[in-house]
Amino acid sequence: MASLRKLEKDIELIRRRNAKVEADKAWETSYSRRLLLILFTYLAIFFYLQFIIHLQNAWLNALVPSIGFLLSTLTLPFFKGVWLERIYGKGRA
Repeated sequence: MASLRKLEKDIELIRRRNAKVEADKAWETSYSRRLLLILFTYLAIFFYLQFIIHLQNAWLNALVPSIGFLLSTLTLPFFKGVWLERIYGKGRA
């Protein structure tokens, strides 16, 4: 009976870990995370350009890296799929 309880405990630990991994994956791919990162990128660059470099139109110039980040997050899933299929998947089939 002790081994049965241990197995049940191990299964419960695995289920909890899987739930945490699924939640982490959902957060990593969420639009909320992407929007927050874009906002924080914009604000950090804006403050840098405005208050350290004293650049005119810092609010406009801060858009460039923020949009670049947005584009990279939109294209990465495509390239991840290509990588998984062509590089990672080689030799695993």
